[in-house]
Amino acid sequence: MVEFGGWNMPIQYSSVLEEHRACRAEAVVFDVSHLGTVRVHGEGALACLQWAFTNDLRRIEPGGAQYTHLLDPDDAHVVDDIIVWWVDANDFYVMPNASNTERLLTALDSVSGTDASDITANRAVLAVQGPDARARLASVSAAAAAVGKFRLEKVAVQGADCIVAGTGYTGEDGVEIHVPAGFAPLVWRALLAAGVQPAGLGARDTLRLEAGLPLHGHELGPGITSLQANLGWVVRFDKGDFRGRAPLLAERERGVDRLLRGLALEGRQPPRAGCTVLRDGVAIGEVTSGNFSPILGHGIALAFVPPVLEIGSAVHVDVRGRLIPARLVSLPFVGRR
Repeated sequence: MVEFGGWNMPIQYSSVLEEHRACRAEAVVFDVSHLGTVRVHGEGALACLQWAFTNDLRRIEPGGAQYTHLLDPDDAHVVDDIIVWWVDANDFYVMPNASNTERLLTALDSVSGTDASDITANRAVLAVQGPDARARLASVSAAAAAVGKFRLEKVAVQGADCIVAGTGYTGEDGVEIHVPAGFAPLVWRALLAAGVQPAGLGARDTLRLEAGLPLHGHELGPGITSLQANLGWVVRFDKGDFRGRAPLLAERERGVDRLLRGLALEGRQPPRAGCTVLRDGVAIGEVTSGNFSPILGHGIALAFVPPVLEIGSAVHVDVRGRLIPARLVSLPFVGRR
């Protein structure tokens, strides 16, 4: 157990490698209650979130979920990446990273008439992920297992009134269950009894890296914009004004000076954040996240490099003084199988 964003969180239950492979082959459950939940509701809720975030909620509807970014209004860096659950017509659950709930509330409170409240302490969030996730969840709650990708439903799970969304952070199929806090142990034990293996933060990080998914504080954060992070698809410039639009639009017009890419390394030595990326002996970038891929059997990394480098370009990564050959590859490193 370690302190993480003000929570005590498990790094592993058995081993990171075992839990990682179980998620890729069968089904695991993560306790991700450290993620925040801010409820935004009322007649002005949709307009508030449209202004606060980069994506366009009009592209979905009640009963849908959407990935989006909260930008700094001055330089457009990504303050946080967020999932919005559109629960009912004027009712939204906004889910920031653990340490960013207060920043989100401050941004939303700047919109007059907004009713936003932190309900994180009232619930737990259990993420059931893996190719067998739905089959094993079905014995606990058939309705929960039937929720579609990026859809959400209000369903009963072990007698608890829950909201279940077809979202996750592993690259595998699965759902996330928003369960009243008092029922969390009951639901957790039911999932384990159904053959779902518990997994901790260690496997969650290696899984999201294989899936090419960004982590706040590494691929997103101060000095990093959505465009630099190669996540321009999450920005809808045509929806009207939103927080941070002007500086981000200016960056789009002049072009980014760096771009997040995937690197596949030769050998098993894991690269780490901060490792230098070189081309022809010249430093050109830096690794933001890196590790050994249990599925691919070699090192992988995410790194910011010049945008002119194409997929397939050869580089080296300085790992503790050793120059490891690598090449730029398309993401994800490991797709859903």
